[in-house]
Amino acid sequence: MEENTQKLFYSIGEVANMFGVNQSLIRFWEKEFDIIKPAKNKKGNRLFTPKDIDNFHIIFHLVKERGMTLKGAKAKLKENRDDAENNFEVVKRLKDIKAALLEMEDSLND
Repeated sequence: MEENTQKLFYSIGEVANMFGVNQSLIRFWEKEFDIIKPAKNKKGNRLFTPKDIDNFHIIFHLVKERGMTLKGAKAKLKENRDDAENNFEVVKRLKDIKAALLEMEDSLND
């Protein structure tokens, strides 16, 4: 059985790879959205927490998947963060269900 281990901190490179974006976009979103607050080590490297990753998922969903402007995404998070989180969770669950169904279809076709 596989254990679901979660790291305490992620580097900016790891975060950029998770989302398939450049590190510069991660730095930009960090400046633009006050919900992203990475710690920094002695060298000044950003250390993102799992909570930061969750916030990036929400921002990514609003900006990249729903096509909102940064201004619109900021307003959505400020006005109704719970709604944005719930919408993201629904989309995430639907993607997981779709992946599971596609996997089942593949196994049936084999």
